[in-house]
Amino acid sequence: MADLSIAARIDQDIVAAMKARDSERATALRMVKTALKNKEIEKRAPLDEAESLQVLGTLIKQRRDSVEQFTKGNRPELAAKEAAEISMIETYMPKAVGEQEIRKLVEETLAEMAASGTKPGPKDMGPAMKAVQGRIQAAGLRADGRQVSEIVKTELAKQNA
Repeated sequence: MADLSIAARIDQDIVAAMKARDSERATALRMVKTALKNKEIEKRAPLDEAESLQVLGTLIKQRRDSVEQFTKGNRPELAAKEAAEISMIETYMPKAVGEQEIRKLVEETLAEMAASGTKPGPKDMGPAMKAVQGRIQAAGLRADGRQVSEIVKTELAKQNA
């Protein structure tokens, strides 16, 4: 099953959800499939796995924003629905990395940058973020961009202190 593409796994899961009469899951999966299809149409070519993961990441980010808004607006039932969709979409994503793993990757990346002659400081936030995100993707992992940004910022501040 792991060798199937994300789109193929979603198609299979839509059929399984429909057979199980799980209309909420089927609806959510159809929404994900539609988002992937729209991106494919926009690109005018089939999506590769990395692009599919990017679309799923965007959907998760949108849901997180919605949960925040619904919670602020005192709509817990809608926030719960969005949270359920997040966890369902995350099953198609690579394993999320914890704070310690992110910190380790950031420290390794900054050490490499320092070894190559550049002493990274707060002004190197962009290149450092790009390098760290590249490492996270190369390892087949997934991390919250905000969290990575915060860790990179604190580590760069330490380097300059």
